[in-house]
Amino acid sequence: MDQHSGRNPSQEDAASLAAPAIVAKGLVKSYGELRAIDGIDLKVQRGSIFAILGPNGAGKTTLIRMLATLAKPDGGSAAVMGFDIVTEAQKVRSEIALTGQFASLDEDLTGRENLILLARLWGFRGADARKRADDLLVAFDLADAANKQVKDYSGGMRRRLDIAASLVVTPSVLFLDEPTTGLDPKARQDVWRMIRALAASGVTILLSTQYMEEADQLAARIAVIDHGRKIAEGTNRELKAQIGTGMLHVSLTDPQKIDQASKILSAQLSHPVQRSPEGGDLTVIAGDAAAANRAVSALIAAGIEISDFSLGQPSLDTVFFALTGHAAVNEETTVPAEEHES
Repeated sequence: MDQHSGRNPSQEDAASLAAPAIVAKGLVKSYGELRAIDGIDLKVQRGSIFAILGPNGAGKTTLIRMLATLAKPDGGSAAVMGFDIVTEAQKVRSEIALTGQFASLDEDLTGRENLILLARLWGFRGADARKRADDLLVAFDLADAANKQVKDYSGGMRRRLDIAASLVVTPSVLFLDEPTTGLDPKARQDVWRMIRALAASGVTILLSTQYMEEADQLAARIAVIDHGRKIAEGTNRELKAQIGTGMLHVSLTDPQKIDQASKILSAQLSHPVQRSPEGGDLTVIAGDAAAANRAVSALIAAGIEISDFSLGQPSLDTVFFALTGHAAVNEETTVPAEEHES
C-alpha cells in the first residue's frame, strides 16, 4: 500500500492500463490564415486501431505531427500515454514511433544494414543489433531480401521495411500516416496483416488514411475529419447507421443523361446524389424500398434508361459523401509545404 496515496500498486497499474493511450481536447493548428486543425477531440483506447479518415488536405498529417510532438498546437491540449505533448514531449517520444507517407530509409544500404544502423542508434550493440535486425526481417517477411539494396525493393517491400524500422524498439503507440498510399492490392493486404498483428501484440495504432476500405477493414473506431474538423466518430457500423440502411444505386445506359438523372433523384429523395468516378453510376440515400421505387419510376417516366439498380447497405464512402457532400479522395487543398502530404 502506498502510504501517501492510500492505493496499492496493483490498483495503480489497473488504472494506468484502463487509461486511454491518446487523449486530445480542442486541438488547434494554424498556418497563416489556414486553420489546418480546428478544435479536434480524440480518445484512443490502448491496444486498439483507431483510424483518422479524410481526403487530402483534411489535416490528417498535421494532427499526427502534433500528437507525435513534431508540431506544437496553437490551442487545446493532448496527452499520449499520460504525458503532455508540449510540456512532456521527450517522455511522449520515448513511448511512440512514427511512420510517415514516404520511406525514411537509406536507399544505398541493404535492408539489413538499415535496420542494424537504426538498432545501433537505439543503443543495441554488436550481435544484439544484428539479431534485432534479423528478427525484424523475418517478422516482416523480408529475410530473402535482407542483402538487397533498398533502391531495388518494390513499393510494398519498402513500406514493410519502413514499418519494421519504426519497431526497432517496440513502442506503446505507433502512428501510421497513410501507410499504404501507392501500394498495389497485394502489398496493401500484406501491410494490413502486419498492422493487425501489431495491435494484437498490444501496440496502440493511430492510422491516418483516405481509403474507406482501409478504415473499414482495420479500425475499431473511426474519426472522420474534413477541413480540419472532426465531423463524425464511431465504429464503422455506427457511422453507417447515421445515414440509414437504404442506399439506392442506379446505373444508367446512357451516361450523357447523368445530370438529368441526378436532378430527378435529388428532387425525389431530398438528398445529394453521389456520382461514381467513372460516370454513369449514381448513389443516393433512399430510406426505404417504397421511396426507392418512386425514384426509379420517375427516371423511367423521364425517358432515362436504367441498366441496373439496387437497394443496399451504405458503404463508408457513402457515409463520407453524406456527411461532407464530396468524396474522400482526390480533394486538393493548398497547405504549407511541410504539411503537403496530409
